[in-house]
Amino acid sequence: MTEEEPRLSAQEMIERLERSLSPSRRVRAVAALVAGLAGAVFVAVLWWSEPGPLPGRTHLAFGLFTVFCLAWAGYGGWLLTRRVPLFAADRVIAAWIGLIASAATAALVVVVTVQRATGLGLALAVGGLFVAAALVLLVRAHARRAALLRRLRELTGDEISGDEG
Repeated sequence: MTEEEPRLSAQEMIERLERSLSPSRRVRAVAALVAGLAGAVFVAVLWWSEPGPLPGRTHLAFGLFTVFCLAWAGYGGWLLTRRVPLFAADRVIAAWIGLIASAATAALVVVVTVQRATGLGLALAVGGLFVAAALVLLVRAHARRAALLRRLRELTGDEISGDEG
């Protein structure tokens, strides 16, 4: 290093070394954005084009699916606009969206099966499986983020809150 070159801090080095969004993450972000918007439009059009009145739980299901699709679209858009290292915050957010969506869907399916008095065991098993898988992904995402933030603290010597990234 010559005297003319400015000395970079550890944080600046990390930001230069790690691109804000790798090509594979950019593709996943675009996929989440496009799939979320397409899903929201599809569900909304299906909902609005129903010829007759729908039961309340059907309106609730259509509304929930529309919100979930918009959440994924918002996540994809947010991820595409990030210009700083994320330190796995994107994985944590995606895991929370997945857990909330799977839990709400499982609950709705269980309510419908209880009202119809058929297939409760299957609804509980499948819903529980999806919720368990989403929960495992959430725990893994939090662990990965914690490991990256620990490593950043080791490199920079700073105390960093869990909100950054």
